[in-house]
Amino acid sequence: MHTAFRISGLAPELFRPLFDLSDADLVARNIIRMVADEADGYPCRVSVDHAPIGDEILLLNYEHQPAKSPYRASGPIFVCRSAAAACAIPNVVPPPIAKRLISFRAYDANNLIVDAEVAEGTSTEAVIHQLFADARVSYLHLHYARRGCYAARVDRAM
Repeated sequence: MHTAFRISGLAPELFRPLFDLSDADLVARNIIRMVADEADGYPCRVSVDHAPIGDEILLLNYEHQPAKSPYRASGPIFVCRSAAAACAIPNVVPPPIAKRLISFRAYDANNLIVDAEVAEGTSTEAVIHQLFADARVSYLHLHYARRGCYAARVDRAM
């Protein structure tokens, strides 16, 4: 039996105010303003889709694992201005994930990693089902394996 799942993007409200800052204010916060110049080059962590060419994007550090755990972590992410809502479509693997090598990190209720896997994005759905077959697994974090950047969170869908 396969577990229903939901790959979730980040809340756009976390990032909207940043787009109104000056370039100098962004630099002071270690954020870089860019313009998407290739179709598949900038995976937005809100929409969990590629930023459209010409869209304004921010490259910033984001604490994707804020848990009080040895696995607490942050890293670089892209967020595009046009992302109006967080991705949260059940049982769908978004294109940026399907097109890349993915690192899967399976966390338990104590925010400790209990399993992990690396696979081509085309195998994402199968790996999600494999990891969620373990009752200890509460949620997953997906990372783009080649650069190590956080991609999205996966939860069981009800």
